Amino acid sequence: MTDYTTPITATFELQRQALLQSQRAVETSFEFQKEMTTAALESLDVQETSQRQAVEFLQDNVHRTLDAMEGIPGAAGMTEEVRATVDDQYAQLLDTHAEAFETIEDEVDEGADSYNEMMSEYLDTLDEQLETLLDAHEEFEDHSVEATEQVSEQVEELQDQVEDVQAQIQDVSEQAAEAIEA
Repeated sequence: MTDYTTPITATFELQRQALLQSQRAVETSFEFQKEMTTAALESLDVQETSQRQAVEFLQDNVHRTLDAMEGIPGAAGMTEEVRATVDDQYAQLLDTHAEAFETIEDEVDEGADSYNEMMSEYLDTLDEQLETLLDAHEEFEDHSVEATEQVSEQVEELQDQVEDVQAQIQDVSEQAAEAIEA
């Protein structure tokens, strides 16, 4: 008996492997996105530090300019007043800067947490649906293999019948040829 089911089972197995690989690709993509979010959060800290240092550098430059101006006769009282105003404004700027970055970081954290939760639920749902699909796929494979085996048996029975008929025709033809010769 010829085995007609081997290509069918191989095809079904390839389909299942493709489904599982697709699922792994989705999971890998999700993990990559989580890592990118973490990297973005970490880069916010670096960016905040860099910007704060730039503001502090500018404040130091203003202080150096005021220090140089204090050497001018009569400017000492005026520079102290300007220095106090500049320091107040830079302090407010640095506070606002820190608050802004804290707000951004909190929002990104909250968004990342929500996204991660949603993706986790999505992956759980995907797992359940894939499991259901694979069960149905295996059941369909079983029915397909069974149907193919039945058709294969019927084809073999038909071939046997055709061979029997051909043998009978051959016998009748030989008998007819013998009858004609006799």
